[in-house]
Amino acid sequence: MKFFTLIVLAFKYLVRYRRRYFFLFIALSMGFSIVSFLTAVKDSMDTNVYKSAQDHYAGDIVAVGYDSSMGALNYLNADTQAGLYQAVEKAGIEETHIVERTIFGSNGVLYFNGGAVRLKYVIGVDWDNEASYFDSLNYRERLLVSAKNPSAAPEGDLIYLSAPVASQLNARAGDSLILEVNTRWGQKNTGVFIVGGIVEDSTIFGYYKAYIDRLVLNRLLLLNDEDCSLVGIFVNDRRDVEEKRALLQEELQDRLQTGPIVYDRDELIKVSAESHDGIRVFLITLSVYLSEVADLLDAMNIIAYFLYAMLLIIMMVSALVTYRLILHERRRELGTMRAIGFYGADIRFILLLETFGLTLVSLAAGMILVLLFQWLVTFIPFTWFPSFEIFLQDGKLETLYLPRTVAVNILAVFVSLFLAAIVPVYRSSREPLPNMLNGGR
Repeated sequence: MKFFTLIVLAFKYLVRYRRRYFFLFIALSMGFSIVSFLTAVKDSMDTNVYKSAQDHYAGDIVAVGYDSSMGALNYLNADTQAGLYQAVEKAGIEETHIVERTIFGSNGVLYFNGGAVRLKYVIGVDWDNEASYFDSLNYRERLLVSAKNPSAAPEGDLIYLSAPVASQLNARAGDSLILEVNTRWGQKNTGVFIVGGIVEDSTIFGYYKAYIDRLVLNRLLLLNDEDCSLVGIFVNDRRDVEEKRALLQEELQDRLQTGPIVYDRDELIKVSAESHDGIRVFLITLSVYLSEVADLLDAMNIIAYFLYAMLLIIMMVSALVTYRLILHERRRELGTMRAIGFYGADIRFILLLETFGLTLVSLAAGMILVLLFQWLVTFIPFTWFPSFEIFLQDGKLETLYLPRTVAVNILAVFVSLFLAAIVPVYRSSREPLPNMLNGGR
């Protein structure tokens, strides 16, 4: 019964002294909203750039083949692929999806209507195996290839372009283009393709990129039908991807010639250029490809953490000042409670319960402010920032509220407020009763 009485008293006092708590309420609400917004934007940017890289490089762990006889062309033959799949099964890394792609580098040229554009990537894909990926893309235009649309081109004759390439060529879905590539022996080879789709992708990953059927690209390059450049492995949890890479590397090196595990792009370029015979397989995670982008994200994280710490300090100082003033004004009231039979522990419980209630109300108001910030930021264009699109979703800066991050933010506000309140609350409850009753005079 006494417990519930203390709860009711804490609620009544919180309502009674709401004006005294108003400044602290504003500080907590604004601080929590800014902290939550910053962390949500940071998590969204990190997730978007990872997803963009995952789509571009086709996996969380990418097995890339380097063959000394192929020059700059990555290469995995059927025997190497078989050994890789055996290692994946033996390592037990719980993959969710595996894709095979053939990658032709920066010498591909598209011709249309008297114009030409050099591509950075010509990517051969298995349309059926990656159907969910291509269905998820944002298209400016797209041909629907199905039994209901028999007049459309067969999938083997289709090419998907990024919007910047299509704009430079003035090409539209359904137009016929000529693609020129170099074979594995260095000769020129061409193929005619129908534009099956134009993808709205102007990021650094997709700016000068085209997709065609892998079998068709293999034949243009004079590779065997089953050959590819890489095998992309999607895992169910990217947080332990490095551990899974190590397990796969251990199994793979017993079956195939492998390169060492590398951790950044510079190291990859160095070790992949070393002379060797036959096919050497490298297991690469996205952190390697994104090592330069990671430096930018790390700088942004440092700024975010600095602002985070400053806001928590401001909240703690605001709470400390507010509690010192409020408790000084309430000395007679607290002394009267002691005089009629309340213990010091009871008074501390009531005051800390007020703090708890104030924090809950402030967090609720802060979440409303976060939604307001989230709505306002959608009106701010970021496309003027070169290559910033990889951090955006559909051209907009989005927020991502991860449960762990939200929980840490809430806990940080509670801890900072209680640390600021506990000392003045404890001193007030332990003050001699005569001093409390006479107001400290």
